[in-house]
Amino acid sequence: MARVRDLIPNMLLAQRGTLFPFVPVCLGIGIGIYFTLHIEPPIWILACLALAGVGLLVWHLRSQSAFAPLICAVAMVALGLALAGVRANLVAGAVIDWRYYGPVTGRVVDIDRSASDALRITLDTVWLTNVPLSETPTRVRLSLHSKIPGIAPEPGQTISTTAHLGPPGGAVEPGGFDFRRHAWFLRLGAVGYTRVPVVLWEEAGQERFIFQTRMAISARVQTALPGETGAFATAIITGDRSAIPQPVLQALRDTNLAHLLAISGLHMGLVSAFAFAILRLGLLLTPIGLRWPIKKIAAAGALMVAGVYLALSGGNVATERAFVMVAVMLLAIMVDRRAISLRAVALAALIVLSLRPEAMIGPGFQMSFAATTALVAVFGAIRDSSHELPRHRFLRGVASVVLSSAVAGAATAPFAMAHFNQIAQFGLVANLLTVPLMGLLVIPAAVLGILLMPFGLEALGLIPMGLGLEWILHIAQSLALWDGAVRPVMTPGPTVLPLITLGSLFIVLWHGSGRLLGFMPLCLAVGLWTTAERPAILVAEGGALVGVMTDQGRALSRPKGSGFIAEVWLENDGQGLDQPAAAALWEGQTWPIQHIQGKRNAAAYQGCAEGSLIIASADLPTRPQAATCAVFDANALKGLGSLSITRTQTGAWQIEKARDRSGARLWNDATVRQTQ
Repeated sequence: MARVRDLIPNMLLAQRGTLFPFVPVCLGIGIGIYFTLHIEPPIWILACLALAGVGLLVWHLRSQSAFAPLICAVAMVALGLALAGVRANLVAGAVIDWRYYGPVTGRVVDIDRSASDALRITLDTVWLTNVPLSETPTRVRLSLHSKIPGIAPEPGQTISTTAHLGPPGGAVEPGGFDFRRHAWFLRLGAVGYTRVPVVLWEEAGQERFIFQTRMAISARVQTALPGETGAFATAIITGDRSAIPQPVLQALRDTNLAHLLAISGLHMGLVSAFAFAILRLGLLLTPIGLRWPIKKIAAAGALMVAGVYLALSGGNVATERAFVMVAVMLLAIMVDRRAISLRAVALAALIVLSLRPEAMIGPGFQMSFAATTALVAVFGAIRDSSHELPRHRFLRGVASVVLSSAVAGAATAPFAMAHFNQIAQFGLVANLLTVPLMGLLVIPAAVLGILLMPFGLEALGLIPMGLGLEWILHIAQSLALWDGAVRPVMTPGPTVLPLITLGSLFIVLWHGSGRLLGFMPLCLAVGLWTTAERPAILVAEGGALVGVMTDQGRALSRPKGSGFIAEVWLENDGQGLDQPAAAALWEGQTWPIQHIQGKRNAAAYQGCAEGSLIIASADLPTRPQAATCAVFDANALKGLGSLSITRTQTGAWQIEKARDRSGARLWNDATVRQTQ
């Protein structure tokens, strides 16, 4: 009995000095708990959790008990939950809950492209006709579909147009990706489109100087490198993806090279490493190299370069995360600590989660830290073991590239499969053929081009950069055409990724044979994923689209329209169908479900057969109906969100509503927002 009682204290004592990496893990658990709640916790509960967390941390620091690490873990979970709740309240803004059509005026703060390849702008300081300022969204996002030439929006300009606006949509299926929650943290209170030209209301001022500088650099780069290559180059240098065509994006996704577009850990690390090497080499050639700690000076200079790169890139979440990781490692060099270690990765994760706790539920954060943690763990294990990479310089470089690509690919694979519902079969090959070129040519040439840009000589750097990018695009577009380049994957249940994450982290971070316990949640996750089942019937929000699962795949009620919803459903099914093919499965079938589309068809409604299910995108007239007939018209569907429907053995329809699944949260319930 004494041995059992002492088991946990002895296990914790054996991990002394190695438990810090678990701190952001526990903080992340608290953040995850917040996002899984069905009821928004009141401010006073968040305050109590924060005070309790701080109190437990103080107790932990003073405690000599062997259970002190457990006290710290509980404290970090409480702080994570409170932190996420406070952040959600801090970004609160008005969200329209009606359809608006009329004048929209605002300042351009972002320019990108929509999934339909249309230019898209984000506006702040918004003005809407006859809408009180208290009900006006902080930001709105518009897709520009006008066929009549108008001004090309520029950063900082105040523009005006006539647009259709609506509230950000919720999950396209119960438990699916919740765009409404995503928009809440982006402070988007309305999204929509315009089919008329955009007109200039006021020229840009100097308050958006950095944004304007980014766009000016983008224009210079695309002048030197026209076409797809220039669009790719601007994405790498400034983070501006507005010129990249959708086919190019798709080819990069299908070959697992889309990470080369995002200014994340790879780019920030390469830029910082290049700056560090050049500065250190340059200082070695001067008298300073004999009297000053040039390694630390070079690290400080590389940190400044990374900061400039952060500003030029627009400072999105992925780039901020990459900057924090690089900054932690460079600061470690400056204070004589090991730059690349699990403690450094943990500190970077702790900072990122503290600044943007909502980042944890996004694929960028998960894949970035999965890859970094795995790479540091594997190369650290090689460094500490008797095994070494080949000593020959060339062979060592090749082995490092192959191993790092394989490790990063394996670490990010579960997250890529879960979020994007596909496996890039030739992703490893594509990365081996392109990633080394990023470090050897593309990034150094990009830095040279930016340095020479004030003198009008940027072509000396950008042209070599363009040659490297043309090779990368050639590899992506060629491999994407190979048979079997993409393998569709069914979306997992909500517990699968957390189990994979916690199991993998325990294996990596725990020391000793106890780490084998981490394989238990991994095996459970694999079992849950492989046995998961998709909903038998899905209904889009408002009844615009219906999908019924068949032996051949999901049959859709419409061959076009509601394209985004159809695409997400079919991707989540993991069967590789497109919307026209899925709609062909609907034709000629006898369903116990009827989809009525449009007001004209709704007006001709004559009632339903016993035991049937009626979905209508418009209001139905009042008519006698069979007792067991379930009818959901536009009025009945209002406020429910998307639906997942199954039929029980008794013949009754069992309905799950997206609104019930997401709960009464700040981002989807005006009543909750008013009481906070």
